[in-house]
Amino acid sequence: MRAKRRVRVCAGLGLLALLVPASLPGAEPAAAGGGPPPSPGGPAVPAVARVWPVGARPAVLRPWEPPPAPYGRGHRGADLAAPPGAPVRAVAPGRVSFAGRVAGRGVVSVELTGTGEPPLRTTYEPVRASVEKGREVTAGEVLGTVEAAGAHCPGGCLHWGLRRGDAYLDPLSLLPPWLLRRGPSRLLPVLGVPLPP
Repeated sequence: MRAKRRVRVCAGLGLLALLVPASLPGAEPAAAGGGPPPSPGGPAVPAVARVWPVGARPAVLRPWEPPPAPYGRGHRGADLAAPPGAPVRAVAPGRVSFAGRVAGRGVVSVELTGTGEPPLRTTYEPVRASVEKGREVTAGEVLGTVEAAGAHCPGGCLHWGLRRGDAYLDPLSLLPPWLLRRGPSRLLPVLGVPLPP
């Protein structure tokens, strides 16, 4: 897939801003209008995230792969590179709906504020929780730390999931375009463009 380039000339400053959004592995292209693409079989997911759950633009080790049927094979979330002990943050404001262990792994779930009925719910695992069920959290607030995951991801990772009711959705669709870009915009000099009087 070829990245689209946008060029903006700031004649008053004699500078050129070149915006090149880079694609993330597994990230879907944005729909027309700049918003996230609609989820298969459901409405679009609002891009309400304000931070990545771990680090700043971590590597996506395995993207979301929707199952063909409710109990079919697939990957119901995205694996993000993160070493054990890394802080795990709430991507958007909400309320902790679960913090505990499931099948021996630490899991934290957060119902996201203002995302409809039923609300969107993010899940993070394996996490040693530092929050309790019922706690209101803000975007960027630490929920816990990444636990060692055994053989799931060599070097460690966070499995980040997203659901609305019983439907699994792509968690990367919560991220607005400015969080998906790999780097900041750069200003370059523009030669031969006359400055306004």
